[in-house]
Amino acid sequence: MVKLANGLTVILHQDRTVPVVSVNLWYHVGSANEKPGRTGFAHLFEHLMFEGSKHVPEGEFDSLLEGAGGSNNGSTTPDRTNYYEDVPSNALELALFLESDRMGYMLDTMTPERVDGQRDVVKNERRQSYDNQPYGMASLELDSMLYPPGHPYSWPTIGHMEDLTAATHADVVEFFKKYYVPNNASLVVAGDIDLDRAEALVRKWFSEIPGGAPVERPTVPAVRLDTTKRKTIKDRVQLPRIYLAWISPKSFASDEAALDVAASVLAGGKNSRIYKRLVYDTQMAQDVYAFQSGGALSGSFMIVATARPGKSIADLQKAIDEELERLRQQPPDNREIQRAINQIEASFYRQMERVGSYRGKAEQLNAYYFATGEPDYFAKDLARYTALRPADVHAAIKAWLPADRRGGLIGEPEAAK
Repeated sequence: MVKLANGLTVILHQDRTVPVVSVNLWYHVGSANEKPGRTGFAHLFEHLMFEGSKHVPEGEFDSLLEGAGGSNNGSTTPDRTNYYEDVPSNALELALFLESDRMGYMLDTMTPERVDGQRDVVKNERRQSYDNQPYGMASLELDSMLYPPGHPYSWPTIGHMEDLTAATHADVVEFFKKYYVPNNASLVVAGDIDLDRAEALVRKWFSEIPGGAPVERPTVPAVRLDTTKRKTIKDRVQLPRIYLAWISPKSFASDEAALDVAASVLAGGKNSRIYKRLVYDTQMAQDVYAFQSGGALSGSFMIVATARPGKSIADLQKAIDEELERLRQQPPDNREIQRAINQIEASFYRQMERVGSYRGKAEQLNAYYFATGEPDYFAKDLARYTALRPADVHAAIKAWLPADRRGGLIGEPEAAK
């Protein structure tokens, strides 16, 4: 790991298994860096970054990569925005040139008309992915249910429609200058590389880009639900669905790994407790799943179940609550814990088999650096899980999944007209 004079953190990893390289760039900015009334900027930039820069006209970014046999994509979360290019190893310099040009020279071509065009694209994406998607509004409702107004996780990553409309070209330029700078980014180059040559190429293409002002990370007081919140929304769906949600530990905090295992014990496969009871034994549910999701500021734990035709949400919730109470009263057995750990460990190694794309090694190195400051955190991360015992999971469930402090959202079919 090296740091350039302009503040860019560079992480190099050699893997000569196949002649492929992944260039994975994280900007340490997401929707949590926005402010009420001006949401959706980080996701808007995910789109704008593909619209051309000073030395790469609109449309050529994808054409050049595809011509070299590469692929690329990007994504935005509350905490970060990432972009990656997966290319044959002989096209490494092309990927670095393309990524550096939009870091250093995107404002040269970001006209008001281009912002307006991508603003409309994002608005349409929101309509397709949330407003008009079955159960699509649930995640937005749950965020506002768990987090108080003004909390960086209370608004959607894609932004509020009225905020997208209100954003000016000057607002967008200001946001870019503040956050899309080398000292607020980390770059991973992983795969079939010569380490010295790769570092030299990174320096060639990124060193001339000036750093920006220091970027402060968002900070908020710890969030706690003091009561049970409940809401029902109508949706254009055929089957009712229930969401139960709790505030939980942030990423890599104590108990986060234990809650990952708890989610697997509850709904991680055909033999898990809730899945077996609701889907197989009683056939009350069409599907059920659970997960722990940790962010940089906070986390959430979710259980989601969709009722079968003719089955009631009340019966689903009663069964889920009974299984949760069993786990609050008595720890899961060793077999359940070991099965969950085995699944998690297998998933770890599957991710490490590939260099690029989402969740490959390049992405994981960046994620570890962002969260812990150590890109090679893999062994420590896995050890969080393999060291767990039933008592650890039992304690985490009791501490974080109480019956009287959670959000409950029900999505019901609209009445027939």
